[in-house]
Amino acid sequence: MANRPLHAVMGLDPGRLTALLSDALEGTGPALLPIDPDTPRPRLEHILATMRPAALHTPEGTTALADPAGTAEDVAVAIATSGSTGAPKGVELTAGALTASVHASLSRIGARPADPWLCLLPPAHISGLLVLVRALVTGARPLHQRFDPATVLATARRHRPHVSLVPTQLHRLLAAGADLSAFNTILLGGAAAPEHLLAAARAAGGTVVTTYGMSETCGGCVYDGLPLDGVRARLDDDGRILLAGPALFSGYRLDPAATAAHTRTDSDGTRWFATSDLGVFDAEGRLRVRGRADDVINTGGHKVVAGEVAALLARLDSVGEAVVVGRPDPEWGQRVTAVVVPADPAAPPSLADLRDWVRRHLPAYAAPRELDLRAALPLLASGKPDLVALRRAPAARD
Repeated sequence: MANRPLHAVMGLDPGRLTALLSDALEGTGPALLPIDPDTPRPRLEHILATMRPAALHTPEGTTALADPAGTAEDVAVAIATSGSTGAPKGVELTAGALTASVHASLSRIGARPADPWLCLLPPAHISGLLVLVRALVTGARPLHQRFDPATVLATARRHRPHVSLVPTQLHRLLAAGADLSAFNTILLGGAAAPEHLLAAARAAGGTVVTTYGMSETCGGCVYDGLPLDGVRARLDDDGRILLAGPALFSGYRLDPAATAAHTRTDSDGTRWFATSDLGVFDAEGRLRVRGRADDVINTGGHKVVAGEVAALLARLDSVGEAVVVGRPDPEWGQRVTAVVVPADPAAPPSLADLRDWVRRHLPAYAAPRELDLRAALPLLASGKPDLVALRRAPAARD
């Protein structure tokens, strides 16, 4: 029964938010919908209209909202997905799923209950929220701050925390000359991590664990290619990654059709989440993510996995960061476009360099036909590249 009220929270201080989250996990208070305080007003109104919470808590007070809809009694949190490739959905998570995720993660990396965790993302995103959940489950002390390399490093030197980062943040810490041994464990997720970035981070003293997961799995559920305890991973006939386990979401809020489209149940009752990612298992049985199924570029009748091309480009010394997108093209349908932040702005790679490199490893049709050089990639609040903006952007230098 959908009898439990849902309350949106935005911009609250960590102490107040933690108290409300504690009540939500214990079942003594409403379920929570955390919203990033930097959310533009039109998107905020869209989230509230779609998710239909009963109230909105802000530093200014609590506002009752019209036309609320409840949640199931066991739902503790709803996360509005980042919308990196389209409209956001509300991911409903139970207290049991969140707790299972925390325990499996801590067990895998050997973290002690009272170890501090540094949160560099707002709790509207699953990575940020899990810092608070870990604090409530284990007694750990969460440290909150916005991402700034100098400030982050100073905090790390004082506390030696565990931290969750996205590749762009790790890249910027390295560019600032960070000694990454100041961190305990670095959980790296949110996007594919280039091999050269991992090698550089480890050379700088970092203990880096790559993670794969999403809001629907309470964040990372596959570490260094291996599922956490209780998690199962397999591929369907099209190579799409399917995930099962105790940290799986309950469903998409007020959208049973989307829930049904993204979940499958075996004859033995095992429920699987059908991700939007394509994957393969290597010879050691580790899962490798090729890229998003909805990022496949159809160019001249050929299909190109954008993530695979981006990973190749990131191996070049001249490339600092790279994203590959498909842009409309009158001849090819879509053209493969490389959006690149040069490692050295004074010596950027050329389109010919990129095309030659890709053609050494992939079919010629996968080579970029357009190079968009940027001083920085546009990012969502989650720290992931804004793919929607990059697909629409004109091919012009900043």
